[in-house]
Amino acid sequence: MPFTTPFADRLNNVETSAIRELFKLLGKPGIISFAGGFPDSALFDVDGIREAVNAALSEEPGAALQYGATEGHGPLRDQLAAFMASKGARGVTANDLIVTTGSQQALDLLGKTLISPGDKVIVEGPTFLATIQCFRLYGADLITVPVDGQGAQTDRLAELIAEHKPKFVYLIPTFGNPSGALMPLARRKAVLAAAVKHQTLIVEDDPYGDLYFGEAPPPSLLALSADVPGARDLIVHCGSLSKVLSPGLRVGWMVAPAELLAKATMCKQFSDAHTSTFAQATAAQYLKAGRMPATLDRVRRVYAERATAMTTALRRELGDAISFVDPQGGLFVWASLTGVGGKVADGAAFAKQAIEQGVAFVPGAPFFASQPVNATLRLSFATAPIDKIEEGIARLGRAL
Repeated sequence: MPFTTPFADRLNNVETSAIRELFKLLGKPGIISFAGGFPDSALFDVDGIREAVNAALSEEPGAALQYGATEGHGPLRDQLAAFMASKGARGVTANDLIVTTGSQQALDLLGKTLISPGDKVIVEGPTFLATIQCFRLYGADLITVPVDGQGAQTDRLAELIAEHKPKFVYLIPTFGNPSGALMPLARRKAVLAAAVKHQTLIVEDDPYGDLYFGEAPPPSLLALSADVPGARDLIVHCGSLSKVLSPGLRVGWMVAPAELLAKATMCKQFSDAHTSTFAQATAAQYLKAGRMPATLDRVRRVYAERATAMTTALRRELGDAISFVDPQGGLFVWASLTGVGGKVADGAAFAKQAIEQGVAFVPGAPFFASQPVNATLRLSFATAPIDKIEEGIARLGRAL
């Protein structure tokens, strides 16, 4: 009788990512993919990163190549605190944050430090798929707050907090993945008011906030919390350089109350000792060199052009068979199939038909922790040039 590996019971709560399964289908020649959630590698500031690498090896070779502090490389923590301050997060110091291996590690650390089996956690519907998987791995009972074109519906959020008394609430207020939604200032203030009223921890994930196309978005919940008595100690803020500089560096960070930060640091020490010191030293030198503003200007311009190309093509090729809100930033168009005229109204079925036409996207249902909306789908405009976007959307029109 063959040996059966005795896996941990917690693995019964999660399954393989639907997105990873989809990527297995993308080997078809000539496929145009709108499925990925990653930045365009052609826009990476390779020269700037090369200079940062050389500076790290010239100025601090021992620190860059040696073991480092679990909390993070000191010069990088200083630079990240300054980066946060430049975006309105007054009073954030290096001691208020730890460096993580991407912002996704911050989510894992939150799961380890905060979630016991059966704990209730409120997430957006839809939300980042890896968040659903991560929190379920630690046994969370996920409660969904609905999302519209302006992010989480805060009146419903307040009701859910009062009803369920969750361990914490997880939100992506700025250009959410997959929704692309931007939460306006009034709703952000309502989130903070609810947090203070119910003494509920709010986790703000902000990997996309710098990728805006027009006016800058409202200040982060972290920045706004300074003006709301009692709110600052109820906010955890997760940031990342992956979408704006390079995913390969795997540099993220987490700002949190001191007690939580200490527990997260302890758990991180068990996991990986520290994020790559070489990557951290490189990121620190890059930020120190002052190249980030020009890099952001470039990627914002390119992504804005691609977003416009995609939404224009969707209206032209799919017409009233699809509905969506034009993104104001980020990487995604979140759309719903209307089923008008008897056309396909299920995102998963449409995805299969689209693959046959040589184009890929991600069906929306897996992004919901509960009550999935099967008509939804996510399209990324980040990695395809405009001619490919127009051709790919034309193929989607033929797939209906």
